[in-house]
Amino acid sequence: MTKSVRILLACAALVSLQAAETPADRGKRLVNEAVQALGGDAFLHMQDRVESGRVFTFYRAEITGLSLAKIYTRYASAPAPGKLMLRERESFLSESPGRPESSAALFTEDGAWNLTYRGALPFDDQRYQDFKEATERSFFYILRCRLNEPGWDYYWQTSDVFENRPVEIVEITDAAGQKVTVTFDQDSKLPMRQVYRRRNTQFKDFDTEVTMFANYRPAGHGVMWPTNIRRERNGDKIFEMISDTVEVDKNLTDDLFNIPVKMKILPKK
Repeated sequence: MTKSVRILLACAALVSLQAAETPADRGKRLVNEAVQALGGDAFLHMQDRVESGRVFTFYRAEITGLSLAKIYTRYASAPAPGKLMLRERESFLSESPGRPESSAALFTEDGAWNLTYRGALPFDDQRYQDFKEATERSFFYILRCRLNEPGWDYYWQTSDVFENRPVEIVEITDAAGQKVTVTFDQDSKLPMRQVYRRRNTQFKDFDTEVTMFANYRPAGHGVMWPTNIRRERNGDKIFEMISDTVEVDKNLTDDLFNIPVKMKILPKK
């Protein structure tokens, strides 16, 4: 049997196997392949992460802010039911030598605060709820923290082309009916985009939240992480982070994720 014949037979077998898959089977397989592409067990057991780079904010396609930033993330070792399974500190750096922290946003399982030289100002409840919902519906958070929850459904929607790349599109749904649609690169198996809809409490309608992932780089211990993350809401760009470095499992300490004992707690506005 010639090499070309063997290749044709292998392709035919692959097509036959894929044809035998249900959309649910194919969707689950693509999610599992993404886990392996992101680092497999190393990704699933990642304890913390540090992303360093530049953060841009936008309003109506115009840049409204640019900051040097470090984002520290640590996952809970003993998660509490109904609580976030991570803590995050968004540290904004000054341009002065040594780049000391000028301010920070701290998010925990119990609340969120803006930390400045004046003290710790609690964010309003809606700001925290927005962060909590965005985190819980992040595909990376789902893979790392929620994949063992009962009731997940996977549904492969279609194969397509996105940004000149062949892709697979999968809709995943949790037990509460919350949906996230994820676009995977056919070759690398890595997620390129996620989309979900969320209720806008002010206008009583829905916002479409889109996050794009690009420029994956090794982050240590076999984990891959995107160094370009961009978010859009209803078609308008609202946020972008371009990381110079991403590192995982740095043994981050408690002091990063707690309000300093001597810092004044300001009244919530």
